[in-house]
Amino acid sequence: MKNKITDLNNHLFSQLEKLLDEDLTDEELNREIKRANAVSGIAANIIASNAISLKAMTLFENRQIERESPDFLRISKAQGDDI
Repeated sequence: MKNKITDLNNHLFSQLEKLLDEDLTDEELNREIKRANAVSGIAANIIASNAISLKAMTLFENRQIERESPDFLRISKAQGDDI
């Protein structure tokens, strides 16, 4: 998967634009509200996951993590030695 946080921001703003569309019928607006709630929940999980990754990377760079990092962080002890 190649999605980035900037893609998430784009999706969130796109959803906001849909919610602000004054031409929506009540039915369409209700559908968009349900969709926005689903998108918001998923976005919150993505943001929380990225916050944990950032915290782990910070700990690693500050030498507070002594072992190899998880693969999803894509950093290694050798890279940390160069910092």
